[in-house]
Amino acid sequence: MVTPFRADGAVDLELAARLAEHLVAQGSDGLVLCGTTGESPTLSWREQHQLFAAVKEALAGRAPLLAGSGSNCTAEAVEATREAAALGADGALVVVPYYNKPPQDGLEAHVRAVAAAAPELPLMLYNIPGRTGCSLAPDTVARLLDCPNVISFKAASGTTEEVSQLRALCGQRLAIYSGDDALTLPMLAVGAVGVVSVASHLAGPQIRAMVQAFLAGENSEALALHEQLLPLFKALFCTTNPVPVKAALEIAGWPVGAPRLPLLPAEPDVRQRLHSVLAALRPT
Repeated sequence: MVTPFRADGAVDLELAARLAEHLVAQGSDGLVLCGTTGESPTLSWREQHQLFAAVKEALAGRAPLLAGSGSNCTAEAVEATREAAALGADGALVVVPYYNKPPQDGLEAHVRAVAAAAPELPLMLYNIPGRTGCSLAPDTVARLLDCPNVISFKAASGTTEEVSQLRALCGQRLAIYSGDDALTLPMLAVGAVGVVSVASHLAGPQIRAMVQAFLAGENSEALALHEQLLPLFKALFCTTNPVPVKAALEIAGWPVGAPRLPLLPAEPDVRQRLHSVLAALRPT
């Protein structure tokens, strides 16, 4: 979920609560707060905790909430994960440490420390090498499955091969989610179970219908929905996420505000592309 900001740059907790309710009503099974799309690198931990508390209160148990608790500092990720558990999160999204570029044994030690910090809290590991500078190898993930709370994986490496390798090594013990809207259907075809979606801010019912159609064996219907949604998927990543999705939400009537620096608001050509794509998107 995006993090809405007011005109003065502060987190808009009231709008965040309303947006969360809207996303669940539009078909999202659960929400991830303070991930990449939520601009976690520019949020203080205090802001993140306030945001989580506001959304949790608004949803009142209607959908599970995952809190982004990753960091490139293991001690900080450990503390954030403990805090997520204390706040009543249903799970935590743990991104691969960024900038440090640790080798696989360092990545493994990092995840083990986080998992041990809150052993009752389910963890979704988040592999996005384009942002972190390193990649959590499938062999490493397989070793980490002896941590009982490592149960899911957000695959944002940009390739279906990662999903295939994880399936071969981990089987059904690991629930794999696409981290790229445009690859959701291909990843479902090789063993993923869903998507941690950006586009669901604008097309939640259609994305839910696509996933459900594929899982029901209605492949032609799933493909038709994928093709219908592909222009939106591409437009939302025509520049750095979450710049386009915040602009698209404003076009759709959700004044979520501009991204925080160092990200800037969408350029006019991006906004025009989003206007065209949203106008052409047909409801299911």
